[in-house]
Amino acid sequence: MKPYQTRLVLLFLVSLVTRVMAQQHEWSYDGATGPSHWGDLNPEFAACRDGHRQSPIDIRKIEKADLPSIEFMYKPSPLRLIDNGHTIMINYAPGSSIRVGNSRYELKQFHFHRPSEEKINGKAYDMVIHLVHADQDGRLAVVAVLLQQGTSNPVIDQLWNHLPNEKEKEQVVNGVSINAGDLLPAAHGYYTFDGSLTTPPCSENVVWFVLKQPVHVSAAEVTKFAQLYPHDARPTQPLNDRLVKESH
Repeated sequence: MKPYQTRLVLLFLVSLVTRVMAQQHEWSYDGATGPSHWGDLNPEFAACRDGHRQSPIDIRKIEKADLPSIEFMYKPSPLRLIDNGHTIMINYAPGSSIRVGNSRYELKQFHFHRPSEEKINGKAYDMVIHLVHADQDGRLAVVAVLLQQGTSNPVIDQLWNHLPNEKEKEQVVNGVSINAGDLLPAAHGYYTFDGSLTTPPCSENVVWFVLKQPVHVSAAEVTKFAQLYPHDARPTQPLNDRLVKESH
């Protein structure tokens, strides 16, 4: 074999190995890279398989408690969207936060799942919004807003009008801003529990706040998301010895 041919073969083999290794670290919601296999795809995903405080959960066993209210301090943000290959995510500008008791968490991004990953007494909703926050020490707080089919949702309609044309590339919509506060229900009662990210690496450093009152989304808005992601929800995980508390 001539030297240049040898080089071509080596380049092909390196390219092939690189692609195979990349595929091993990819994850999805179906088949060999679906949720039941996440923990085996990458050592960093081990918590998906071995964790004991995994999310989402089916909220059934609850304890009423005198919990602090969630103080939402959301401000408008320039619209920045990304189709990350798993969902539509909106990256949020600094300066918006929630306060729960003595803890403050800054809003980083929000994204969508269909159907809702959380269930309430076995019931899943049409979709859910996960508003992801972090405190100064990197601890996460996710506020889940359940979406049920009904009237049109002006904020979601606006988002869908600016969906990115390319995957994994952030799209900045000049002159357009949104306020995550407009996605919240009128009542802010919630369920709360310790859990994890619902996607790899499934890190168990998340406190969850699932708002009890759902928000409407139209059938057309659900359908438009489903054209991109017909199913991007992790199955519910065992509660184990965790306690779910419900605000009055």
